[in-house]
Amino acid sequence: MKKLLVILGPTAVGKTDFSIETAISLGSPVISCDSRQIYREMSIGTAVPSASQLAAVKHYFIHTHTVQDLYTAGKYEIEALDLIRSLFDEGHETLVMAGGSGFYIDAVCNGLDDFPPADQSLRSELTERLASEGVESLRLDLKRLDPESYSSIDIANGQRVVRALEVCLMTGRPFSSFKTSPMKRREFEIEKIGLVRSRDVLYDRCNRRVLQMVDDGLVEEVRSLVQFRNLPALQTVGYKEIFDWFDFLDGKVSSEGWTPQTPGDGPVTSLERAVELIQRNTRHYAKRQLSYWNRDKSIKWKQI
Repeated sequence: MKKLLVILGPTAVGKTDFSIETAISLGSPVISCDSRQIYREMSIGTAVPSASQLAAVKHYFIHTHTVQDLYTAGKYEIEALDLIRSLFDEGHETLVMAGGSGFYIDAVCNGLDDFPPADQSLRSELTERLASEGVESLRLDLKRLDPESYSSIDIANGQRVVRALEVCLMTGRPFSSFKTSPMKRREFEIEKIGLVRSRDVLYDRCNRRVLQMVDDGLVEEVRSLVQFRNLPALQTVGYKEIFDWFDFLDGKVSSEGWTPQTPGDGPVTSLERAVELIQRNTRHYAKRQLSYWNRDKSIKWKQI
């Protein structure tokens, strides 16, 4: 039977190198499963594979869309499955998929629930609230309307909170009430390998990766995207913190009258502070990724 080998793990664990080595050994391309590396305007802050890594093996879903596209896990499920079937038809026995976006991986492996279509007007309103009020305000609304979703989804992900709240407000039903569909059967075998490192090593890799991104030109990349900062694609660790620093430099915020989104945070008054916050939020993101996958007993964990 044809097999899809899914290589997953937290940010900075080393998925790129491991997946390329595995793909070469199997004669497979790499199907990227990263909800941000698909955007062609975002390279440094999303840790897109280097030119030499991309040249080593064929990659799919890298820089295939623009940040102005409204791209969803549902679209990824459709496009990725079409690609997988096409590659199997070409003669591949095993395909390698790699990434850290748990919701996208679930979409391919299990299928998505039959959620109602998006209400673009309501989504725009909620997205504007996200930009002006921060995610905390939306989180409180979600906690009131759907405590189950509040406790189970990544509530630090503004885009995820917006979608859950949108469904609640649009249908009058909790977002969690739609998550009742049985797992969809795929016509190929699925094997999941999760990469892990000790916490100290992983957190050190997160910290060093952020410093490398800054050296590689992260600030310039973020500056080039200021006009798109309120789009869902840019509600991302590594971009939000530098946008906040730009706001301080432009005089849009000051140290007085500042209401931080996270207790202990103040206005981002320097690049050094922005870097500290990116490092911290990257570590927190890695921890949330691992918590998300700990519920999946089918994953075979590999210490590297």
